[in-house]
Amino acid sequence: MNAPLKRAYAFCARFGLRVPILLAPMAGACPPSLSIALMNAGSLGAAGVLLMKPAEILAWAEEVRSKGAGPFQLNTWIPDPPPARDPAHEALLRDFLAGWGPTVPPEAADATPPDFDAQCEAILEAAPPMVSSVMGLFPPAFVARLKERGILWIANISTVAEAKAAEAAGADIIAAQGAEAGGHRGCFDAAGAERQAVGLFSLLPAVVDAVSLPVVAAGGIADARGVAAALMLGASAVAIGTGFLRCPEARIHPAWADALARTAPEDTMISCAFSGRAGRSIATDYVRAAVAEGAPAPAPYPVQRGLTAAMRTAATKDGDVQRMQAWAGQSAAMARAEPAADVLHSLWDGARALLEG
Repeated sequence: MNAPLKRAYAFCARFGLRVPILLAPMAGACPPSLSIALMNAGSLGAAGVLLMKPAEILAWAEEVRSKGAGPFQLNTWIPDPPPARDPAHEALLRDFLAGWGPTVPPEAADATPPDFDAQCEAILEAAPPMVSSVMGLFPPAFVARLKERGILWIANISTVAEAKAAEAAGADIIAAQGAEAGGHRGCFDAAGAERQAVGLFSLLPAVVDAVSLPVVAAGGIADARGVAAALMLGASAVAIGTGFLRCPEARIHPAWADALARTAPEDTMISCAFSGRAGRSIATDYVRAAVAEGAPAPAPYPVQRGLTAAMRTAATKDGDVQRMQAWAGQSAAMARAEPAADVLHSLWDGARALLEG
């Protein structure tokens, strides 16, 4: 057996998996049904719990634990500093957004995410085999509590410097996320998220060389060739998000799922147009207008998320992908509208054939 396959199988044996292809945690797009299907097929389930209250976190974990035969992870954001508020600029944004959806009331900008400390307590109570972080590192006291309970920590990073910091902070696994990834990237510095857009196949080998921990490759992987290439470059496993979104178990809006199939790599765009944090989505009419010259700059996270909520809700109700928060990685068109287990096994069978050949 060659070195990439030995490394992948060793990762699976260590962490209770049969397939070294993990579900990437996606806030708002990781229903229990998707994790259950993948866990039962030998993968790692995942939930992005950023928008979930403690009771919702516990309910999600209870359902996947009762129906899924395998491990799972719970993922949350490290909080940003309180956003700088500018009422005059927020008024400009409300006027702009009114052209894309319902009238936006001033109080929409006051939106706040669920309490991080309460989420952490719920995560500990749920006792998943693994947790993961994005946008920074867990506080040392929380890391100590994870280790007391034997819960492994996957630290999502986007630069070599972040990977080294995560290893020093006690992470057990590094998830190296390239700029090709859909949705929000796990950048520690919000201001630098768009400037430091490192592609996966430059980031991955540099991170593998810089740390002694197992590295999971994420961002733009959606077919067997990508899986095999990541393992050849030193990854122990890969994480896939967009590549599973067209599976029926993902339960995303049909208009979003259909649009993914038509999205070329150059038809995606990184912007702060939906949340105030840099994220890659389909380059829809709204996104292009929001980043055009003369458009008001997005407010910081989570103010922008609150301001765009009415538009996003209306777009989903109307089935209008041009106004939806249609996250998409650059390999979106490779996603297949097939059962998640079938996609998983096809990816791994194909990657293994490439690596063995």
